Amino acid sequence: MADPSSYRPKPGQIPDSPGVYKFRDEHGRVIYVGKAKSLRQRLANYFQDLAALHPRTRTMVTTAASVEWTVVSTEVEALQLEYSWIKEFDPRFNVKYRDDKSYPYLAVTLNEEFPRVQVMRGAKKKGVRYFGPYAHAWAIRETVDLMLRVFPVRTCSAGVFKRSAQIGRPCLLGYIGKCAAPCVGRISADEHRELAEEFCDFMAGRTGAYIRRLERQMQDAAEEMEYERAARLRDDIGALKRAMEKNAVVLADATDADLIAVAEDELEAAVQIFHVRGGRVRGQRGWVTDKVEAVTTGDLVEHALQQLYGEEQGDAVPKEVLVPALPEPVEPIAQWLTQRRGSQVSLRIPQRGDKKDLMATVGRNAQQALALHKTKRASDLTTRSRALEEIAEALGLDSVPLRIECFDISHLQGEDVVASMVVFEDGLARKSEYRRFQIKGFAGQDDVRSMHEVIGRRFKRYLQEKQKSGEWTEEPAEGLPAAEADGDGADPAAGRPVDDDGRPKRFAYPPQLVVVDGGAPQVAAARRALDELGIDDVAVCGLAKRLEEVWLPADDDPVVLPRSSEGLYLLQRVRDEAHRFAITYQRSKRGKRLKTSPLDTVEGLGDTRRQALLKHFGSLKKLRAATIDEICEVPGVGRKTAETVVAALAGAAPSAPAVNTATGEIIEDDGVPPAALSAERGQER
Repeated sequence: MADPSSYRPKPGQIPDSPGVYKFRDEHGRVIYVGKAKSLRQRLANYFQDLAALHPRTRTMVTTAASVEWTVVSTEVEALQLEYSWIKEFDPRFNVKYRDDKSYPYLAVTLNEEFPRVQVMRGAKKKGVRYFGPYAHAWAIRETVDLMLRVFPVRTCSAGVFKRSAQIGRPCLLGYIGKCAAPCVGRISADEHRELAEEFCDFMAGRTGAYIRRLERQMQDAAEEMEYERAARLRDDIGALKRAMEKNAVVLADATDADLIAVAEDELEAAVQIFHVRGGRVRGQRGWVTDKVEAVTTGDLVEHALQQLYGEEQGDAVPKEVLVPALPEPVEPIAQWLTQRRGSQVSLRIPQRGDKKDLMATVGRNAQQALALHKTKRASDLTTRSRALEEIAEALGLDSVPLRIECFDISHLQGEDVVASMVVFEDGLARKSEYRRFQIKGFAGQDDVRSMHEVIGRRFKRYLQEKQKSGEWTEEPAEGLPAAEADGDGADPAAGRPVDDDGRPKRFAYPPQLVVVDGGAPQVAAARRALDELGIDDVAVCGLAKRLEEVWLPADDDPVVLPRSSEGLYLLQRVRDEAHRFAITYQRSKRGKRLKTSPLDTVEGLGDTRRQALLKHFGSLKKLRAATIDEICEVPGVGRKTAETVVAALAGAAPSAPAVNTATGEIIEDDGVPPAALSAERGQER
C-alpha cells in the first residue's frame, strides 16, 4: 500500500487549467482516469488526509504509485480524451458498464450495391443503418417478416445471393413475393436501393404518409374494380399496422428521444435506456456496473452518456435526452452531445406530463434489472454455497450458517416503532418464517433498546418452544412471558411441526447467525439479550449501511468484506429484505392509526351517518364544538345519537394540530391526508 504523499506533485507544479489525469500503480498500469475543469483543484482533493477520503477513493490513491496529466483547451476536449483513455486503458477504478447481453439491432447495409436487411450484433459498421436495439432477435425477425410483404428487400447472405445470380433462379422468398429478387434482375440496383430507403424511412417513424398513400391506392384499385390488387394492398396495410403495433405510441407528439434511468445501491448501479423514435419505443437496453469509485447519480448518467454516444454520429444521437439527474457541470456534456449530433441536443430532467410518466416506467425497469441481477447471483446454488462459506470464514464460525435471521427496527420520528425478522435458509428467503413485532417495553425512539427487546422476545419464544417439545429439560429462565401474538399470519411451510392445537411452531428453530441492521451498538444489544437468556451457540453480527461494514460483538474494528464478495451480497440482501419488511409493517400500522377517529367508538353510528356529520360540520374540530341541537339538524341523526356523539367527543382528548409535512400548513381536520403521508415517507427509518 503506497503513501499518496510519496508521489504527490510539488506545489505549483499542477496547472490550473482543464485537463485529464491518470493514476498508475507500481507496475505502470493505469488504474484511474479522470477529467477536471481545474487540474490543480481536482488533484488537490486526492492528496488530503486519508481519513477524510471516501473509502473507495482512499483505496485508489493508496493503490496508485504515480499521477500524470494532460492539459487541454476546453472541458469538452477533456470529456472526449477521458472517454478515449477509459476505452484504451480499461482502468480498474473507473465505472464501466458491463452489458448483460449483446443486444441485436435491425440493420440495413446501405453500403452494399444491393442493401440487405439482417440482424446484427456487436460494433457498428460505417454505412449501415441501425434500428433498435431490440431485447430479442426473434422480435426483429417477426417485424421483418411483416415488413417484407410491403418492402421486399433482400435478406439473403452474400453466398446465397451469388448462387442465385449464377443459376438464374431466385430463392424461396423471391417465389413467394417477400423478396424483389434483384439477384436475377427482376428490379435494378437503383430500384432496390430505393426500396431499402423506403424501408428505412418507415422504420424511422415516418409511417403515416406511407400508409395513407397505400390506402389511396387501395381505394383507387377498388374503384377501378381491380379487386385482387385492392385486396393485396389491404393486406399490406394490415401487415404494416401490425408491425407498428409492436411498438406502442408512448409520446403523442412524435418525439425522438432517449430516456435514461438509474437504480443504485451502495455497491452497484443499473442503467436502463428506452429509445423513442417517432413517439414509439423502438428499442431498449440496460447495463449493470460496480460502483468502484465514489460517484453520484449525475456521474453515473455522464458515464452512461459516454457509453451510449461515444461512437455515434448524426441522427444516432437524438434531439432530446431525458435523464434522472444532470451531470455537474452539465454544459460540457451537453456541448459534446451537440457536436456528435451536429445540431442542438436538449439534455434535461422531465418535470411533468407523458415524458415524466415514461421516465417513471424506465426507472421501474432499472429497479427490476438491478433486483434481477442480484437474484441471479443469489439463486445459483454454487454462488450461494460460496457466499455462506465466505460469511463463515469472515466471522470465524465453526460451520456455514444454513439459517440466518435478520432484524431491523423501523419508525417515523419515534412513533409507531416496529421491528421485523426475516429468515434465509440455505441462502434463500423463507417468507413463511418472517415475523414482525411491536415495541412494547417503552415509548419513544431508541433503536438500541428496541433491538435488545426484540432479540430477547424472539429467543424467549424459542426457549419456550424447546421446553414444550421436551428438548430442553432445565428450568426456564426467570420472567419468560407467555406466547406473544407477534406473527404476521403467514402460513408455515409444508412439513413444519405444529402444536397440539394445530397451530405452527413459530419460533421453534434457532438460527446459526443473527444479523442486525446497524453497527456496534445494535450488535452489542443483541449479544447482551442472548447472554441474558444463556444462549451462547448463536453468532451475532451487524451490517452498517454507510460503508457496508460487518460488526462483531466486542470488536473495536469492523470486518470489511471485499466489494465483490458473494458473502457481502448475501448479507446485503438479507438486510435489505428485513428493512423492506419492517417499513411495510410500519406504514401499515401508521396508516391504520391515522384513519381512526373518536366517532368510530360511538355505538350505533354507522359509516353513512358518520360521513354525514363530517360533511355537515366540515371537520372533527367543528363537530366537537357543536351543541346537541346543532347535531340534531343533520339528517338521520336523532337526539339520543347526538347526545352519544357529544359524550364520546368530550371523553376523547383533542389531538395536536396535524401538519402537512409537504407544505408546512396546519390542517384543521384531525388526521393527515394522503398527500402528507407520502411526504412523511422521506423521514422513515
